[in-house]
Amino acid sequence: MTTEIKCTSASVNEKQVRDKYQDLTLRLIALGLQITTMESCTSGLIASLITDTEGSSAVLKGAFVTYSNEAKVLQGVPASIIERHGVYSVQTAQAMAEACRRTYGAHIGVGVTGSFGNVDPNNDDSTPGEVFFALATPNDTVGYHCTVPAQSSRLSYKLYMANIIADAIIENCLTGTKSR
Repeated sequence: MTTEIKCTSASVNEKQVRDKYQDLTLRLIALGLQITTMESCTSGLIASLITDTEGSSAVLKGAFVTYSNEAKVLQGVPASIIERHGVYSVQTAQAMAEACRRTYGAHIGVGVTGSFGNVDPNNDDSTPGEVFFALATPNDTVGYHCTVPAQSSRLSYKLYMANIIADAIIENCLTGTKSR
């Protein structure tokens, strides 16, 4: 199943995103939940935003930046998924989320792959602005698709997606969760 996310806002405020991740990280700490990421187009920004909060080592044991297809496979994404569905697909994002969650034994795994402002010359399935991400928990893996509006910089693209992913984590992984 893929959830379509309506990406309407053209930009995002960096301070608001950083504040949201501080709140998210503090909630993870309070709930005793661990999170990990396997990031491609966001290049580790989600993990970085989590670790900007004091005490985050209680919730983030490690993360992967898997910018190339080979790196994704080395970290546990089956090559057959990339070959069958393309690197820019919900199936690859789901495999990324599941692989990193499994590696670190975390409660939540986040996988994100996509193209931002330009076509990727190394992958035929690249469409600028198309991003797929997934959240894996012990009970379920949910995939998402977002078409990101044009941004002013690579950092703006990354912050835009980090903001959307934080909202999805809060809504789907933390709402109604009790301490472990």
